[in-house]
Amino acid sequence: MRVVAKFGGTSLGNGDRVNRAADSVAEAVEAGHEVAVVASAMGSTTDFLLDAIEFEADQADEAEIVSMGERTSVRMLKAALGARDVNARFVEPGMDGWPIITDEHGEVDVEETRRRTKQLAADMTATGFVPVISGFVAEDHAGNVTTLGRGGSDTTAVMLGNYLEADEVVIITDVEGVMTGDPGVVEGARNVGEISVDELRNLSFRGAEVVAPSALSYKTGGMDVRVAHYQHGDLLEGGTTIEGKFENLIDLRETPLACLTVAGRAIRNTPGILSELSVALSESDINVDAVSSGMDSVTFYIDEDLAERAENVLHQAVIDAEPLSSVTVDDDVAVIRVTGSQLPNQSGVLIDVLRPIADAHITIYDLITSATSVSIFVDWKDREEALEIIQDAI
Repeated sequence: MRVVAKFGGTSLGNGDRVNRAADSVAEAVEAGHEVAVVASAMGSTTDFLLDAIEFEADQADEAEIVSMGERTSVRMLKAALGARDVNARFVEPGMDGWPIITDEHGEVDVEETRRRTKQLAADMTATGFVPVISGFVAEDHAGNVTTLGRGGSDTTAVMLGNYLEADEVVIITDVEGVMTGDPGVVEGARNVGEISVDELRNLSFRGAEVVAPSALSYKTGGMDVRVAHYQHGDLLEGGTTIEGKFENLIDLRETPLACLTVAGRAIRNTPGILSELSVALSESDINVDAVSSGMDSVTFYIDEDLAERAENVLHQAVIDAEPLSSVTVDDDVAVIRVTGSQLPNQSGVLIDVLRPIADAHITIYDLITSATSVSIFVDWKDREEALEIIQDAI
């Protein structure tokens, strides 16, 4: 089995942890597995280096300075593996075997990076060595050091796992995996065990510091990604497995929706109002397709066939709840959903979609976004034209 193991800064935070990391790699190699290692800067080295730059440094100088954290880590791990009779080599920018190349815009040059990674894979197989690769950093076509941004070591690991055609990428960090909640805040938090890539990406964009969102876009369906605690000590088991891959999709819902809007004074500041409305619909066996909220309103999108029943249910809730004033219904609403792994990384993507829709004089009823999707609500009669515009734009 070919494994890419990424060790985060905490998992390399001191000599004992470096030894623990080296032991886990050596055991996997002894068991007959091909292992490539990606190393972050030890502890808080990157933050220390960035904080120490109290002068006007250009981008190239800053990249060279902060890369020293990863350059130190790969040397430490290479030496620790050598002490265990593992044939290891550190790999960093400036070396002939360096794989990750960026273009003039600072984006990964996929074609060149694939080519170089393929050569790295061939060298690993031919000589049996373990490459210990600097995470976070890259190199442009002129040979200058560049970086992949915050969380870049995760990106390095999953990207290389993809291009090396690895069976698994293991992210070794200071948590047991993806937890049901923050153990420092909630009681009884436990390891999820398994989670989909879509679920985790949404959590990551909303503050869960498990795997960098930019890394997850490189995950393939045939490659496992697992998050495990450095204290576990086994690269091949434990932690949380991230399943599936992102599907790039533009989908038009086949049947129309009804838009039911409940208005009320200070609705957003009244605890329990949204719950009461949702429970009322649920108890009447009415499924909610989407929800959006405004300053003094909340809107439920449901199957148009259920609109009359839903209106009666919500009307009763309006009568029973003092802060609510009225409910209204609008029929014949279409929704077009756009999902994709690169969507959050494309600057201006919403403008690129919305401007041509506006130019076509199509009214947008609502827009709901998440970390991996955009839902655009338009009039049912405009659905096909809007779909064509969106397909052209993305």
